[in-house]
Amino acid sequence: MGAGFELIGDLTAIEVIAVNVSIRELRRLKDDFGGRRWRKLKGIGLVQFPNGEVRQAELHWYEAHGVGRRKMKVKRLLD
Repeated sequence: MGAGFELIGDLTAIEVIAVNVSIRELRRLKDDFGGRRWRKLKGIGLVQFPNGEVRQAELHWYEAHGVGRRKMKVKRLLD
């Protein structure tokens, strides 16, 4: 379950998992995208896979002010 999907609608139940130094990929995120205060978040949303299937899933991603959401991944299918 990688990045081969499209987010449909809004994310719900958003929680912060880690902030700045608690993020393992912090150096790479700053080098690739810039930004200062990175956060790792998780939430629930509807996703559509390339085969047309629509499922509810738990998603994880990184986010920084002025940069936006990056590297969104499907972690679990909930339905």
